[in-house]
Amino acid sequence: MDQQITRDLVSFIKKSPSVFHAVAQIEAQLLADGFTQLQEGQGWTIAPGGKYYVKRNGSSIIAWKVGSDLSDYNFQVTASHCDSPTFKVKENAELQVAGKYTQLNTEGYGGMLCAPWLDRPLSVAGRAIVKTEQGYETRLVNVDRDLVLIPNVAIHMNRGVNDGLKYNNQIDMIPLFSAGGEQKQGAFKALIAGELGVDVEDILGLDLYLYNRMAPAIWGAENELVSCPQLDDLQCAYTSLQGFLRGSNAKSVNVYACFDNEEVGSRTKQGAASTFLYDVLKRVNTALGKDEEGYFRALTSSFLLSCDNAHAVHPNHPEKTDKVNCVYMNEGIVIKSNAAQSYTSDAVGVAIFKAICQKAGVPVQFFANRSDERGGGTLGNIAMMQVSMNSVDIGLPQLAMHSPYETAGVKDSAYMVRAVETFYNCHLSTTGDGNFRLED
Repeated sequence: MDQQITRDLVSFIKKSPSVFHAVAQIEAQLLADGFTQLQEGQGWTIAPGGKYYVKRNGSSIIAWKVGSDLSDYNFQVTASHCDSPTFKVKENAELQVAGKYTQLNTEGYGGMLCAPWLDRPLSVAGRAIVKTEQGYETRLVNVDRDLVLIPNVAIHMNRGVNDGLKYNNQIDMIPLFSAGGEQKQGAFKALIAGELGVDVEDILGLDLYLYNRMAPAIWGAENELVSCPQLDDLQCAYTSLQGFLRGSNAKSVNVYACFDNEEVGSRTKQGAASTFLYDVLKRVNTALGKDEEGYFRALTSSFLLSCDNAHAVHPNHPEKTDKVNCVYMNEGIVIKSNAAQSYTSDAVGVAIFKAICQKAGVPVQFFANRSDERGGGTLGNIAMMQVSMNSVDIGLPQLAMHSPYETAGVKDSAYMVRAVETFYNCHLSTTGDGNFRLED
């Protein structure tokens, strides 16, 4: 089972070279499972027992299953993100070098490890806005071949490179698109037009990003490790989706959310800081015939699993993590805590998730940053600024976070699917502030 879930995960990631493709893959699985798409700009009709989803910007998606007995209902939510650090192609995309080379003019998206992007095959993917006879429509773009590469400077020309190098995104990280040949100005957009089967002048807008073309690998002494692009956070996005599709309970509205723009702070119309989650939950409550009082009561027993990967102990640098609040690949789901509230976890959230994992027979681990290091944050607390409910930050342990080729454990993906399925199979109810019950 572990290997199969990982193979399915790898297949999902290979088909998701951009956030738009990732959301399209999630949508395809929802439709195959019988979900109905709703539009934000139209009225919603929602029935007990129904399954629905809505997208925003083509890069964020929220889906939900409505229980059949909603007399004392709540929302049980998982949230993950589908974006990863990369490089965005600028509008005026081509840079000429001495009339001999053509480069793609890019800018950094998110906090990436720069060095691993060099000297490996890359391509571009994203979306285009295209003029048609019916109006303007969005189309996905993926140039599915090795297209560009960011070349290193030879050590002969930079003798001190192994002593440390500060990368400049406008100088060191610009990909090479063409060398020689008959390439003319405008060749890049012409290539994109050819991929879309349209004229260049019919392309009105582009959101294109670089992605790593290296094939994923399952490896290790017992094939216990997986390496591929975008494990942060498509590993959580995919595994929480599988748990969501498998789980159900009659007394809850089970919700799956996957947001864009976590890597740049979530402060966009489709990010976790937006009103997207609030808007969906409020409209679901209204469409089910519940009043505002019922909505606020439902939130008191609602719960969010904020799912984003965590740092495993590095074999070469174990000193980078706390000595005892540290985690290892293939040893279970990570609960993340931080005194400065970069993570949502508190005693209540931790206790609820530990109880869920005990029911699921899934091991858990605990992560906290070294006390003298500033760690990263994630989308849980950001989302809770709009919709307040109990929550916990969890993830799967990995190495080389924010590299274009990351590594994680094969067993942990299966652990996450089981835990999330169990979460959605249970109904969480409160018996007072900090007190709760988990009902099968």
